[in-house]
Amino acid sequence: MGKARLAAFRRKGSGAPAGAQSGRARPNPNPFEVKVNRQKFPVLGRKARHAVGQPGVSRARAVQKRTQTLLKEYKERDKSNVFTDKRFGEYSSSMSPEEKMMKRFALEQQRQHEKKSIYNLNEDEELTHYGQSLADIEKHNDIVDSDSDAEERGTLSAELTAAHFGGGGGLLHKKTLQQQGEDEEKPRSRKELIEELIAKSKQEKRERQAQREGALELTEKLDQDWKEIQTLLAHKTPKPENRDQKEKPKPDAYDMMVRELGFEMKAQPSNRMKTEEELAKEEQERLQKLEAARLRRMRGEDMRGDSRKPKHLSADDLNDDFVLDKDDRRLLSYTDGKMSVEEEQSREASDGESEEDHHEDPSDENLEESSDPDGHSDLDSDTETEEDCGRPDTEPQLAPQKRLANNGHKAREAARNELPYTFAAPESYEELKSLLSGKTMEEQLLVVERIKTCNHPSLAAGNKAKLEKLFGFLLEYVGDLATSDTPDLGVIDKLVVQLYNLCQMFPDSASNSIKFVLRDAMHEMEGSVEARGRVAFPGLDVLIYLKIAGMLFPTSDFWHPVTTPALVCMSQLLTKCPVLSLHDVVKGLFVCCMFLDYVSLSRRFIPELVNFLLGILYIATPNKHGQGYTLVHPFRASGKNSELLLVSDEEDTATWQRTGLSLRWASGLKAQTKTEANHTRLSCLAVCVALVKHCVLLYSSLPAFHDIMRPLRALLTEHLANRTHPPELQELCQSTLSTLTDMGKQSQRCRPLVCEKSKPVPLRLFTPRLVKVLEFGRKQGSSKEEQERKRLIHKHKREFKGAVREIRRDNQFLARMQLSETLERDAERKRKVKQLFNSLATQEGEWKALKRKKFKK
Repeated sequence: MGKARLAAFRRKGSGAPAGAQSGRARPNPNPFEVKVNRQKFPVLGRKARHAVGQPGVSRARAVQKRTQTLLKEYKERDKSNVFTDKRFGEYSSSMSPEEKMMKRFALEQQRQHEKKSIYNLNEDEELTHYGQSLADIEKHNDIVDSDSDAEERGTLSAELTAAHFGGGGGLLHKKTLQQQGEDEEKPRSRKELIEELIAKSKQEKRERQAQREGALELTEKLDQDWKEIQTLLAHKTPKPENRDQKEKPKPDAYDMMVRELGFEMKAQPSNRMKTEEELAKEEQERLQKLEAARLRRMRGEDMRGDSRKPKHLSADDLNDDFVLDKDDRRLLSYTDGKMSVEEEQSREASDGESEEDHHEDPSDENLEESSDPDGHSDLDSDTETEEDCGRPDTEPQLAPQKRLANNGHKAREAARNELPYTFAAPESYEELKSLLSGKTMEEQLLVVERIKTCNHPSLAAGNKAKLEKLFGFLLEYVGDLATSDTPDLGVIDKLVVQLYNLCQMFPDSASNSIKFVLRDAMHEMEGSVEARGRVAFPGLDVLIYLKIAGMLFPTSDFWHPVTTPALVCMSQLLTKCPVLSLHDVVKGLFVCCMFLDYVSLSRRFIPELVNFLLGILYIATPNKHGQGYTLVHPFRASGKNSELLLVSDEEDTATWQRTGLSLRWASGLKAQTKTEANHTRLSCLAVCVALVKHCVLLYSSLPAFHDIMRPLRALLTEHLANRTHPPELQELCQSTLSTLTDMGKQSQRCRPLVCEKSKPVPLRLFTPRLVKVLEFGRKQGSSKEEQERKRLIHKHKREFKGAVREIRRDNQFLARMQLSETLERDAERKRKVKQLFNSLATQEGEWKALKRKKFKK
C-alpha cells in the first residue's frame, strides 16, 4: 500500500508541467527520507493526519531554527551591548527636572559618605586619636623627647632636624655665615657640626635632669616640714558662719546604688562540687579514722592520739622544765626497824606481770603521760591535798602508778562502751537485730547511717547487693517494732527516712521487697476468707507497710507496680474485714486516712472509702430512721455491733475533749475505764466527720457528687438532730454539712442517660430513577465539567512532554556546538604546533648546514 502511494506520487510529479515545477521551490523529496505512518485499520469519519512524514526535513528545519536563535544566544552570552539609563527618575513622568537633579545630588552625597566596605579603612573618613587627627599625627609635627619635661614638649630644634633628616645644607651654610664674624676660621665639616649638636643636646639634658632633681628635693623637704607642723595644729571643726545656709543636697538613689555596686564584693571562684562517690569515700575514711582511734583508746594505746603536738621552742629556751619519764621514787616504810624495799620490788614485779598479761601491750608510759596534761604524775591537785588532810593517818594512800592504772582502765571501758564508727553490712536479719537491739533511737539511726556510709555502692563491687538486703532487713525490723507489746512508733518514724534514702538508691529492689510483704498479707487474708468465711483486720505492721509504700512511691500514677496493689489491699480491708470492736474502728479509720493520702493528687474516687465512713456514722447514730441511705457489707443495719460507737453517758460526753487517735489502739491497747472507752468512741466519730469533710472537698468536681454525698448528708442531719453530742462535735458536724451544701451548689448536676432522639425512617418509595444515557467511549460516565478538566489535563501532559523533548534536543544541540568548538580549537592548536615544529626544524637544518660549512673550512 505504501509502495503504491509512492509510485503515484512519482507519477504525479513526473507528469506535471515544467512551469509548475519551476514555480515550486520545493525539490522532489528523497524517498528514503519519507516515513509513512501506517494505521492498523481504517476508521470511518476520522481524518488521517500525519500519514506521511519527512523526519529529515523536519530535523533540518529544527537545526536551522536553533542555529538562528539558540546558537546566537550562546555565542553572545558573555556580551553586553545594551545601554540602560539608570539615573534616578529618568523614566518617571511625575517628577520635574529640578526634583530629579536635587534627588540625584542627594544620592551622590550619600554615596560618598557611605562606607563601601567594613574592612576598607582608606576612605574619606577622618580618624582621630585623643581628639587629634591621625593624618596630622602621622606628619610627626609634635615629636616629644622622652626625657623632657611636660612644659618643654614640642618639635626638635632646627639644627638637629636639618642635620639628621637632610636638607640642612642651606641651614648649615647659613649658620656658618653667622659665625664668620666671630670665628674667621675655615668652615667646619658636616661631622664636626653634628658632634657639636649632640654635645649641646646632652648638656641641655643634664641641665634639665639637675633641675628636676632639685625640684624633687625641695618638694620632699617641704613635705617633711609640713608633717612636723601638722602635729602642732589642733583639728577643730570650723563652725558654720551662716546657719541659715542651705544644707547639701542628699545623693540621688541612682548615685547611691552606683557607689554600692562599686564597693560590692565580687564573686570568687569556688571549688567544684564533689560527686556522690567522692563524698562517700571521704565519709568512709573519716569513720575509719575515728574507729581506729576508738580501738586504740580501748586498748590503752596512745589515748591522746594526734592531739598532743610538740610545743614551739624559742631560741633562748633553757629546756629546764623537763620531767622525768618515769617516777622512780618509792614510799619509804619500816617494818621492825627495817626498810621494806623488797615488798615494793615484788609489788612492782607483780604489777609488771599483770600489765604484760593484759593485751601484752607496754602502754604504762603512755597512760602515765595521758593521765595528766603536763605529765606531772607525782603532783596532786589542791582538792586532793585537802581530802588527804582530812583523812585519818591510818587510811592508806594510793600510789600514783595505781591511780594512773585506774584512769586508764576507765578510759578503756569508756572506749569499749562507745558506739563503733564502722560497721559491716549485716548478712541476716538476726545480725541487724543484734546491732540495733538495746540501743536508743539516736544510736539506732546512727548505726544504720554508718552501715550505709561504710558500704556505699561506689566503694566496692558487692556493696550494692548488701544495701539491697539491708532494705528488706529494715522492713522486717519495722514490722517487729510495730508488733511488739509497746510499739516504738518514734523509731519507726525515723527509720522511714533511711528507707526512703535506700529506696532512692535501689528502687527496683525496694519495690520488690514492698510487693513481697503486701503479697504475703493478701495471701494470708485470702486463706482466712476461704477457711472461716471472714477475716479480721490485720496487725499494725501491715498498716505501717501500707503507709510506707505510699511515702516511698508515687501515688498519682494511673498504674504503678507498688501503689496499685496497695490500693487494692486497702480496698479489700475495708470491704472484707467486719467491724467487731473499737480496735477495728481505729484500724479502719487509719486505712481511710491512708486512702485520702493516696488519692490527694489524682482525686480518684474510692467507693469503699465513702461506704466505710457511712457505716461509721451509722453505728454512732442513736435514732436510726433508715431514710436516704443503705448499708452494705461489712456493716449491718441491726445486731450487737450496730451501736458500737454510741455513747449514752452524759458525764463522759461533757468531759470529752477533741484529741487525735493514737495508733496504740490499733496494736491491741485496751481501755482502762469506761470513761476512756467513751472518749475514744467520740474521738473516732470526730475523726470520721473530719474525713467526710475532706472527701467533700476532694470529690466536689465529680458529676455524681450529689448522688455520692446524699447518704452522708442524711446521716449528718440525724447527728445534728441529736443533742447529746458534745458542742465541739456538733460544730464540726454543722461545718461539714454547710461545706457539703456549698459544694453542692457549685457543682453541676449530672443528667440522666436517655436514648438519642432520631428522625423516623420513612417508608420506601417506588419512584423510578432517571439515569442520563451518555455516549460510550473512553470518556464516558462524566459530566461536561469533568470532561473539560480531563481535556485540559491531557493537553497539559502533551505540552509538558513536548517541552521536555524540546529542552532535551536543545541540550543535545548545544553539546554538539561545544564539541565542534573544542575540536576546532584542538585542530588549530595542532596546526600551530606543527607549524612551530616545522620552523624549528628548518632553523635546526640551517644551523647544522652552517656548522658543516665551518668544519669544512
